Amino acid sequence: MTTTTQPRAEADPTQACPIAPVVDIVFSRWTTPILWALHQHGRQRFVELERRLVTITPKVLTQRLRQLERDGLVVRTYHAEVPPRVEYEISDLGLSLAPLFATLAQWAGSNLDRVDQARRDYDARPGTRRP
Repeated sequence: MTTTTQPRAEADPTQACPIAPVVDIVFSRWTTPILWALHQHGRQRFVELERRLVTITPKVLTQRLRQLERDGLVVRTYHAEVPPRVEYEISDLGLSLAPLFATLAQWAGSNLDRVDQARRDYDARPGTRRP
C-alpha cells in the first residue's frame, strides 16, 4: 500500500504568513534605503545614489539596483551619449510602496524610543545576555 504524505501548510512560509514574500522583496538589505532615496530625490545617476548611501559598496549597489529593476520597482534608463549615462528612478510599482514607507516612518517616529527603552530594560535584567 502506497501512501503519499501531504506537506504541512505551515512548512510553506507564504501559507504561514502571506506577506513573507513582500518582506523578502522590499526589506532586503539596502532595498529600502535605495527606494527611499529614489522616492525622495527623484531620478539619479549611480554615483548620486552611491553618495547618498555612503556605506554601500559599488558592487552591492549594482546588485541591488539590478534586483530592484528585475522586481519592477526601479526603472533603469540608458542614454547613449559620450560618456554613456545611466539613470535610475523609482517605478510606478515602487511608488505604490510609498504609503507603506510613510506608515513605517510614522511608526518609527512614534515608537523607536520605546524600543530603545525596552532594550535597555531587558539588558539591565540580571542574567540576560545581549543578542
